[in-house]
Formats: sequence, structure tokens, C-alpha cells
Amino acid sequence: MAGICRVLTQNLSRNARIVSNLNYPIGMRTKSAAAQPNIVVENEEKDVTSTGGNDHVSSRAKIVVSSPPNIHDIQKLGGHGQPNTIQLEFIDAKEAYRSKTTWEIFRAIVVLRMCQFDALVTYNKEIMKFAQTILGKRLFERIMKASFYSHFIAGENQVRIQPTIDRLSKYGVGAILDYSVEEDISHNKAVEAEMESCISNEANPEEDEGHLKQYKAYPEFGDRRENVSSARTYFYTDEAKCDQNLRTLLQCVDAAGATSTDGFAAVKLTALGRPQMLLNLSEVLIRTRDMLIQMAGTDKNLVNVKLTRQQVQNELEKMGIQSRDSTGEWFTWMDHNNDGWIDLLDWDRLMHPDVTLKKIFTAPRIQKGQLEPLQLVFSEEEERQMKRMLQRTDVLAKRARDKGVRLMIDAEQTYFQPAISRLVIEMMRKFNRKSPVIFNTYQCYLKQAYNNLTVDMELSQREHFHFGAKLKCRHIYGAREARAQEIGYADPINASYEATNQCYHKCLNHMLTSIKRYGDINLMVASHNEDTVRFTMRRMDELSIGPQDQLVYFGQLLGMCDQVSFPLGQSGYAVYKYVPYGPVADVLPYLTRRAQENKGMLKGVGKERNLLWQEFKRRVVQGKLLYNP
Repeated sequence: MAGICRVLTQNLSRNARIVSNLNYPIGMRTKSAAAQPNIVVENEEKDVTSTGGNDHVSSRAKIVVSSPPNIHDIQKLGGHGQPNTIQLEFIDAKEAYRSKTTWEIFRAIVVLRMCQFDALVTYNKEIMKFAQTILGKRLFERIMKASFYSHFIAGENQVRIQPTIDRLSKYGVGAILDYSVEEDISHNKAVEAEMESCISNEANPEEDEGHLKQYKAYPEFGDRRENVSSARTYFYTDEAKCDQNLRTLLQCVDAAGATSTDGFAAVKLTALGRPQMLLNLSEVLIRTRDMLIQMAGTDKNLVNVKLTRQQVQNELEKMGIQSRDSTGEWFTWMDHNNDGWIDLLDWDRLMHPDVTLKKIFTAPRIQKGQLEPLQLVFSEEEERQMKRMLQRTDVLAKRARDKGVRLMIDAEQTYFQPAISRLVIEMMRKFNRKSPVIFNTYQCYLKQAYNNLTVDMELSQREHFHFGAKLKCRHIYGAREARAQEIGYADPINASYEATNQCYHKCLNHMLTSIKRYGDINLMVASHNEDTVRFTMRRMDELSIGPQDQLVYFGQLLGMCDQVSFPLGQSGYAVYKYVPYGPVADVLPYLTRRAQENKGMLKGVGKERNLLWQEFKRRVVQGKLLYNP
């Protein structure tokens, strides 16, 4: 993975302001060297011209530093061991938007302002369809390209996105490519597709009652797009469509490899197969985990929990439960690798072409005081479909490894996520032996996020593969809480923003501490929250994790939070933008969600608009309307 970055150095005097000069773009970073920036420390703010080469890269990136007494301060130790206090406010409009033309700044002001109108955001889908009908396809696309499309979307294809990737790289920012095309189907068709793809043709209605409520499909929640503003959604229709999705994702990987030297590609596993597999796998995992917790008497360090057959029998007797089969057949349902121990399921068998999935899709359940197996039933064709899903993920991961691209596996609905996370860990086991190719996403608005993260990290250390994770913070209310409340199962989502924020920082701190301890862990801090960014930088400094180590990345969306992304990138930190691309007509659902997300981020967007105005007015006053980066 790419390597050279600049460093925020030590020996800073109290109440100082740092001026950091970087001499070349992120795309030129390598592991073999770590160039140092030219740094000038003054008591007053100055602009300093770079003394290094590659003058096309800005050398005037500044981090404004002060020392107000609050919890977001970053503590550094100076050369004589004296603590110095630095606060990153991200308020330098000139440096934040040096990568933009004046027209792009004006467009951003207009677009972000329009995102604040409730009616426009609420009915934007209907408005865009009406406008397309009135204006015609060609004129409509021209207007979109001059406004929303060009602000949030990099271009239509690999050729068109190259200038955006190059400019990001020039100013120290990498790219996570996301082919954001999705089929715009009706609500009824979405529900029909979801129900047909999540319920087996072999299912027995009576046996279906034995399933956990959260891992069953319900028509009223069949359209997974409802109340979800930040996730692309795939609906299964047939295997040919999944093959088409695979080809599209392979092209995205190829584009990431061709346009940058250290890029990512974003992937959703629901694009690659029948979601019934994810639903069934999730139930097996949760039932097995819960049974282990009951027997072990703890939910800590589950990856290290191992029980012999005799221990299992003893624990069952303590719980007053009788095993239906005293010969030990139940034991073999859990002991898939036949090593005489019951532990977490031997999931690497899922990647083996000869495994019979019916044997693995068996979960323990307590029924009328007895421990019985719950056999998840599906037809031979459905089993073949599930195997093809695994094969597609394998093909995609191999292509990413061969192209030098990292795969960012996105999180999805909570009832799919246990299976997705387990499959991603298996991908890591196979492809992260030498370097981090596969990254999993941990949704910190989930109550089990910290437990899941720690188990997976411990497994990576035990089995010696690189662990890659993206931490997602944004608290989500809506369909998922409604689903839990209406159907009647425990809500998996934190009750408040404060609880989510606490969980995020707990996960973040654990990962940073583990990076310091082990070194073969890679973290993507996916957040627009400036406090979270400051917290991360403070902990990195306290733990002596340098930007040049290339173990911690920051991620934001294209067209948002530039006041954070670009100053960080030009100061040597690894920063990436989620870069969506695709034809205008096919990315309208994505644009709809971006408008909704901006509406819900009033504080952050308000600050960003003010900074944009500040820079626009500066250029007008100084006669730099024709500025071209």
C-alpha cells in the first residue's frame, strides 16, 4: 500500500501557528521513503512559499493552531518535554478551496443552499423527473452537469473521472471509487423482488415459525430504500443480473487501479447474490454466538471460547436443558472441523467448492427445554445460487489484489450484517496475508459494534492476517427502528446520538491502541465530524502513530467537508474522498440521497457554506475570479 506522506512535527511552542509545506501529491507516495515537509513556526500566522520541487503542488497549506481550554485540544510534547496545546479549527477557507475554480466555489454555494429547502429535498425525485420530461433528456443532463451532478459526481466513466482523480491527488487526497448506478424500480417491484429472494421455495410455514424474528423477510419492510439516505440498494432478480453486477464491479476495480496508485473501490455484497443466503447465515451466526455466550457465561473474547463435548453437556445440565441426542450428534453440528472443540463456526469451509451448505446452515436452538437443531431449508438450485455468490466475491477480491486496489465492503441492513461481516473476515483470511486488500465496515450506531470489532480483530491477530476496517459513525433513525418495534425484537441500534458517539470513540480508541501494539491493522475514519477528526489526530500523536505510517486514513464524500479533507491531505495525512461516478440518468437516486443527507447536516453544511462564501468574496475583492488550480 502506498506510503510517503508529510508529518506534523514536534517542538511546537505554546500558542503557535504551524505552516506546513508539502512538495508532491499523494499519488507519488511509496513505502521506501518518508519525505519531511518544510515547516515554519511563528507566533503570528504567515504564508510561506515552498522551497521544494514540484511547484504545481500547493506549498501554502496551513493548519491554524491556538490554545483555547476545551476537550478537543490536541496535546503534543515539545522538544524539552513541555506540553503544547494545539487546536485544529478547519477555518482556513483559502487553503481549503485552493483546489477549486471560482465557478466551482459558486456552484457549491448554490447547491448546498438548495439542499436546505425542505420542499426541494423532499420532492426532489419527482421534481427531477418532471424537469426531465419538460426539458428533454439532453437539456436536463446539461443543467444537472452544471449543478448537482458535477458537485457530487466525478463523471460518467473511467475517462471522464480521471481529471477529478488527478486533481485530488495533486492536493494530497486519494479516491474511493463508487460506481453509483442503481436501477430505479417501483416500490411494489422492490417488495416483490425482496420477498422472492429472501424466502426459500422449500420453506415450510410451520418450520418458519422457529426462526428468529429479525432474520425473516416482511413485505412491509421489503423496500430497503425507504428512510435510508446514504446507501446504494440492490434488489435480486436473477443470476444473470448478479453476473452483470460483478462485471460492473470488476470494471470499477480496474478503473481504481488505472486512475491511482493507492485507490479503493466500494462494494456491496448484496449486488453479488441472493440475499436469502445473508439472512440465513446471519441467523446461524447469531444463534451460535448466543449459545456460546450462554455456555461460557460471558460475551467477552468469544473468539477464544472453546468447549469440549463434556463441558457442553455440563453447561446444558446447569441450564436445565436436555440434548435430544445423547450420542453426541449435536456436538458434531457445531464442531465442523472435527477437532474435538466447539468454537466459532469453521467458516473458511464456505469458501471451499465442495462444501455442502446445508450442513453449515444448521443452527442450535432451545425448544421446549431441549436443545435441537434448526435446519435452514433451501432447494438445490438455491444452494447453487449461494455458492455462485461466494464465487463472485472470490473473483472480485482476486481482481482487486492483482490490480493493487483495496476493496471497501460497505455495511448494509442490520439483518444482513452478521453474515456480511463474517464473509468479509473470510475474504481477509485469504487475501490480507501480505497487505490489507479487504476492508470491512463497522456501523458504530449498532449496540454490538464494539464486541463485533474486537472479536474480528482478535481473530486476525490469532491467524496472522492484516485487519482493515472502516468505522462509520452516523446515527440512523427510521426504518430499522420501526422494523424492530413493529415486528417485536430487540432494537439493535443505539438509543441516542450520544450513545452512538460514545461507541464510535470506544471503537476508534481500541483500534488506534491496537495499531500501536500490533502494527498490521489499518483504519479508515469515515466521518465528517470535526471533533472526531481532532480526537483521532490527538490519539495518533499520543500513540506516536505518524501520518507517514499509512495505517490511519480519513474519509469524506466528494463535494462535502472539503475544509477538513484538503488541509489534512496537504499536511501529510492519508485522506480519501468517496468518488461516485456513472451516467447522469442512472445516478439520480444517489443524488437524491446526497440532497437528503445535506439537509440533515445543517451545522456542518452551514459552516462549509460560510467558508465557501468567504473564499468567493476574497477572490472577487482580489480580482481572482479566473483562478484556475
